[in-house]
Amino acid sequence: MIDDSDALTIGRRIRQLRLARGMTLEDLAARIGRAPSQVSMFETGKREPKLTLLQTIARVLDTTLDGLLEGEPLDERATREIALERAMKGQTFQALGIPSFRIGKSLSNDVIDAMLALHGEIERLRDERAATPEEARRANLELRHLMRRQDNYFAELEAQAREILDAVGHPGGPLTQRTASEIAAHLGFTLHYAPDLPQSTRSVADLAHGRLYLSSSVPAKGDARTAVLQALSSRILGHSEPRSYAEFLRQRVETNYLTGALLVPETHVVPVLQDAKQRRAISVEDVRDAYSVSYETAAHRFTNLATRHLGIPVHFLKVHESGTITKAYENDDVNFPTDRLGSIEGQMCCRRWTSREVFDVDDRFNPYYQYTDTGNGTYWCTARVEPSSEGLHSVSVGVRFDDTKWFVGRDTPNRGVSTHSVETCCRRAPAELEQRWRDQAWPNVRTPRTLLATLPTGSFPGVDTTDVYEFLEAHAPR
Repeated sequence: MIDDSDALTIGRRIRQLRLARGMTLEDLAARIGRAPSQVSMFETGKREPKLTLLQTIARVLDTTLDGLLEGEPLDERATREIALERAMKGQTFQALGIPSFRIGKSLSNDVIDAMLALHGEIERLRDERAATPEEARRANLELRHLMRRQDNYFAELEAQAREILDAVGHPGGPLTQRTASEIAAHLGFTLHYAPDLPQSTRSVADLAHGRLYLSSSVPAKGDARTAVLQALSSRILGHSEPRSYAEFLRQRVETNYLTGALLVPETHVVPVLQDAKQRRAISVEDVRDAYSVSYETAAHRFTNLATRHLGIPVHFLKVHESGTITKAYENDDVNFPTDRLGSIEGQMCCRRWTSREVFDVDDRFNPYYQYTDTGNGTYWCTARVEPSSEGLHSVSVGVRFDDTKWFVGRDTPNRGVSTHSVETCCRRAPAELEQRWRDQAWPNVRTPRTLLATLPTGSFPGVDTTDVYEFLEAHAPR
């Protein structure tokens, strides 16, 4: 049986030989006992001639069966036409809804070349998108290097936060829900809760009608201020549709940074932190409580300001209860585990680190403190466990031993020793357990959905744009 691509090539060769011998479609059809329409379908590759018919055609065209199947190369025009025919029949054009059309003599070579170039570029972009997990790690690594160079402090974002807070007359201190609503009004948005918000989104902005939709579950599950400010931050920053995954990541970091700067204003919190340093009583918990934010937001905000305003290098870790690192930042030379690209996210955190040890602590009311001796020196960390939609996470902030003197919790008796670069540290089971179970255990791995899935083809990674558009259509004011 001849496959579609060979049928197309053979068909073009039949036409080439027919024309070379001065025969019309009707002439060949009459000689082989077939209708001209059938011969036309053979020549365009739309129908596959049987082997006996191919032998008849070869004899009429004064060639052999091998001459049809493996004859001389087609001319450039025929080669172009075959390539375009294959492209139109392929998955790429069909997925885009591009209909097939007849490639006639009037279609110039330039047009065919342009279509083939377009097809090639779409294929390249599709392959690039399929490689998203690695591209995402590279983009994330570049972004982390930028944050490290900046000490995780971005003056222009701080300035934009001050400008917005001044515009609504915020006096400083905790940002109230009313003030968040005033910021929305200042930017031209009204707030609306919706029970059917697309699951892949945190919020949806209707730019045409100035409406910001939030999930009805936000007030019960989390901080409504954060959800509102994250949605508004993209508008404040003038973000446009991201053109790459790197740009998408940068926009997300900027959005989260600006949200934190609005919730915990620099001009108000820096004097508080400087006073705490003078009293040797710096505490992430105090920032959390003073500004009514989550521990993670307080920890992030502390990393923004600690080096620039307090002269203290820090590191930050968010670790899933499975041990996987989901977020990381450092400018204190702590040795995070990395993959071959240097990416931290997705790596397993050492079991001896504060971020893992805290899961085994019964007291979830008070913070957990620990000193950890590593191959790169001793570090002190404070950590808490917080729930999320994906299970429990620990959030920790740490500093070098010499900077511990400024923090509450420096007198902790908890100590650990981590040699994570050596497999026997914690990545290999104790010898007795390994000997007993090595050949008797067969776990069924739960594969993270993000491991195998490439990014959706929409402009906003992870978001089903069809759901978003249907939602906006249903909720648009009539």
